[in-house]
Amino acid sequence: MTTPRRLRPIGLRLLFLFVAFLALDLLLAPLAALAARNPVTGVSVGFAIAAGALFLYSRLVGWVEQRPTTEIARASLRQGVLRGLWTGVALFFALMLLITVSNGWRFPGYGSAGDMIATFGLMAAIATLEELLFRGVLFRVVEEWAGTVVALIVSGLLFGGLHLLNPGGTVWGAAAIAVEAGLLLGASYVLFRNLWVPIGLHWGWNFAESGIFGATTSGSDGTVGGLLLGQPHGPAIVSGGGFGPEASIYAVLIGVVASYFLLRTARRRGLVHRASWR
Repeated sequence: MTTPRRLRPIGLRLLFLFVAFLALDLLLAPLAALAARNPVTGVSVGFAIAAGALFLYSRLVGWVEQRPTTEIARASLRQGVLRGLWTGVALFFALMLLITVSNGWRFPGYGSAGDMIATFGLMAAIATLEELLFRGVLFRVVEEWAGTVVALIVSGLLFGGLHLLNPGGTVWGAAAIAVEAGLLLGASYVLFRNLWVPIGLHWGWNFAESGIFGATTSGSDGTVGGLLLGQPHGPAIVSGGGFGPEASIYAVLIGVVASYFLLRTARRRGLVHRASWR
């Protein structure tokens, strides 16, 4: 089946795919959060949503763009997801170490292993849905037209702006997310040229944040908790306050530094693209 002629212009293609995957995110993310009230359903539904979204991406993008979706090729799935997952967990541990030694976080008790498992499944779904939308569609198509730098800026700003919709969303929190996460996740796609690493990185970061440290994720009230009970303490610029550790100045610094090294490596390898219309 060939792509309808009306979808061939890059702007219409971007609009069509972005709206489709935004609707998918808004529809399925609450379902994943509801299922995460139980560890068994949290993992099973979370993984099912992630798999279903990936399948839809391969079919819809493959149809619209008339190409194989190599960015989610199975051959790189295991290595890419694991690389991103452990990197995300490690970066968040580094963040919490900095916040804790600065007296910005307290751990009054323990949560539960069940909550941690449920959160693991929930974050698999959330990371997959958001990465397909923001890196798989928005970043990739904008980069094709306007180059890597513009794609990083546009996808980062919209990614941060989406988090203003969360119950605890703040302008500073959204700006921090745009810089630290939007830039970092985009940079990981630029270097590795697949969606598995950004998905794993996003998943590992969010899982560590809520599933291990029991912190609020991006001002959201949809998380179920984790292994520890965590509470911000002291100035919000250090702890992140009610938005969660992602609004800490340390999170911004970690995201910027990590992104710098990823993009520097990508540039040396000739993976930073210029605008097609230049």
